Amino acid sequence: MNERCEIAGTIVSVVFQNAENGYAVVRLSDDDGEVITVVGCIPCAAAGEELLLSGRWEEHPRHGRQFSALEVERHLPTEETEILNYLASGVIRGVGPATAQRIVSNFGADAFYVLEHESERLAKLPGITARKAREIAAAFSEQTCIRRLMEFLTRYNLSVSLALTLYRAYGTRAVETVTSDPYILCGELFGVPFSSADEIALALGFSAAAPSRYEAAVTFELHHNGRNGHVFLPRGKLVDATAQLLDTDTDAIEAALDTLCERGEVVCRAVANVEACYLARRYEEETFVSGRLRAMLAQPPERVYGAARIIKDIEREQGIEYAPLQREAVELAAEESVLILTGGPGTGKTTSLRGIVTLFERMGLDVALAAPTGRAAMRMSELCGTEAQTLHRLLQASFNESTGEVVFAVDEDSPLAVDAVIVDEMSMVDLSLMAALLAALRPGCRLVMGGDGDQLPSVGAGNVFSDLIRSGCVPTVTLHAVFRQAEKSAIVRNAHAVNVGTVPNLKNSSDEDFFFLPRRDSVRLVDTIVELCRTRLPEKMGFASDDIQVLTPTRRGETGTAALNRALQSALNPPAPDKRERPFGEIVFREGDRVMQTKNDYDIVWTREDGTGGMGVFNGDIGRVLLVDNAQETLHIAFDDRVAVYAAVKLSELDLAYAITVHKAQGSEYPAVIFAAAPCAPGLMVRGVLYTAITRARQLLVAVGDDTTIVRMTENERQQRRYSGLRWRLKNGVDE
Repeated sequence: MNERCEIAGTIVSVVFQNAENGYAVVRLSDDDGEVITVVGCIPCAAAGEELLLSGRWEEHPRHGRQFSALEVERHLPTEETEILNYLASGVIRGVGPATAQRIVSNFGADAFYVLEHESERLAKLPGITARKAREIAAAFSEQTCIRRLMEFLTRYNLSVSLALTLYRAYGTRAVETVTSDPYILCGELFGVPFSSADEIALALGFSAAAPSRYEAAVTFELHHNGRNGHVFLPRGKLVDATAQLLDTDTDAIEAALDTLCERGEVVCRAVANVEACYLARRYEEETFVSGRLRAMLAQPPERVYGAARIIKDIEREQGIEYAPLQREAVELAAEESVLILTGGPGTGKTTSLRGIVTLFERMGLDVALAAPTGRAAMRMSELCGTEAQTLHRLLQASFNESTGEVVFAVDEDSPLAVDAVIVDEMSMVDLSLMAALLAALRPGCRLVMGGDGDQLPSVGAGNVFSDLIRSGCVPTVTLHAVFRQAEKSAIVRNAHAVNVGTVPNLKNSSDEDFFFLPRRDSVRLVDTIVELCRTRLPEKMGFASDDIQVLTPTRRGETGTAALNRALQSALNPPAPDKRERPFGEIVFREGDRVMQTKNDYDIVWTREDGTGGMGVFNGDIGRVLLVDNAQETLHIAFDDRVAVYAAVKLSELDLAYAITVHKAQGSEYPAVIFAAAPCAPGLMVRGVLYTAITRARQLLVAVGDDTTIVRMTENERQQRRYSGLRWRLKNGVDE
């Protein structure tokens, strides 16, 4: 085994750089003038940097002898040639080779000092205005700070992708801010596990018995459980979970919780005989939603005369006859300020919503249509014949970098200039988004909410749609009867069967739209899915590759999204000389790949062919990689009619999307769905996951896997309980 040793030298070139974890391959000129290959974590490496490295020599089977750096000490170059190489590398935004030459020619070895302390002197150089001088100085300061952040993060095995978020929040004081209170890292903005933040704090000398440590652990538990859907936690569960996290007694946690309540960061209130502990923002959202809905319900709109005649005209013009419950839904929309319309596949919910849209328009109302995701909004536009938007775009959402919160330009002070809002796929709407929607409705505005209450709940905190239905306080029409035409579909029949706990019919028939292919071996299961996507469905059933979506309950394991995406990418979009690609972590993004945005990002700029543009790409949006520009370190991705440009630091928000989880598929429909029915984590082997998967298919569903898995999922009605007080508040009229 090679002994550890030290080497020093100057970076000649950067061969490879992973923006996610800082791993780099560089060519280094050592003190003897020999050029060697160095591998290791060297974030933001640039030519000209001087390195002192501690590590070991290794023999790579393909690349030969190289030095594996375990510890890295870095210095900006001091010699003019190296300074020129560093600046000309493009590491400083706004400085290219020509500008770098002018800077070094004029300031020599003092170039970095001028950039940091006397940037106004840059404006005296040809081609550099006072404004550009300020921009270059700001870019140098930003790059220096981000590099310090990356070095700090890698020291504690944290993702270097956090550096930009920390810099946006705290600027040049980011490192000092984190070292003064490492526990800020486990807040909502940064999402670092408490154990990682705690390790940093203890390493920096923080006391294990410090009250701030206990308080940080309490708020972490509330944030963490919020990501699992809970709006609050009962006090006893919160205290016990936090004490277990810190391996301490509950008295210290009780004291920390009391302190947080006194400061207003946590709110404790009685909810249905439970002492509920909320993060302050969650409490405000829940009480606001309850109070606003009850106020709207108490003020019904002005009565519309002639609604029955309008409805008859709509039936005649559209060549339909509403079923009794459909008619009731359309009539109630004219009479109520708030209405819920729910029903499973084939029950006529879309026809009813389309009738409500037409009715409102005939009444002279300005109507806005919205859905939680882009695909759901597009489908709503197609079915209702009126443009629909995502809720985030309707409310003009943006991200406040300093607070880490989503803000909405459309709110109580600047409400929507419409008379009615119709939202579909309401099961996906969490408490925060519901609060923002209600705040955007001006007095007298009607609200119609459509969705399937049996689908999976929202990813975010709350159980809004279910709470509203079960409260009994909001007028609700539930469509039960499946229309005769829909009854011909095995997809519809099996979805309703699963919903009541009956195992779906897995016997295949050539004239059906639901097929089951038994594959208990995971390797055969994956191979079958690949073959279905590559040849069988396109050649035998005429489905284009873009029309086929593979769904699986889980990300992990041999049949999870990670494994399926690797197999499907290799088969459907293999490497080729004419396809550029960019590795990022364990994923390789290649031109032509189907990809998905995995978190809301309000800062990504997009444009359309007509020159119009905007900002924001949201969790669940699916697109295709048009261009990999390795020179600019960007990816150009088409999301339907929009093209967005992703910088390297944004690639952590993308995943391959040949296969996606059932949760990510909520709100979308696909012409053909292939469902991987294989054993997975118990929490995912539930009826709601199977029901949601089946109802994503419009023309064809192929389940591939283990029939016992489908049986277990059908029979398992268990739903994770979400702690939410909204239903109780609505029923009991409690808004505090």
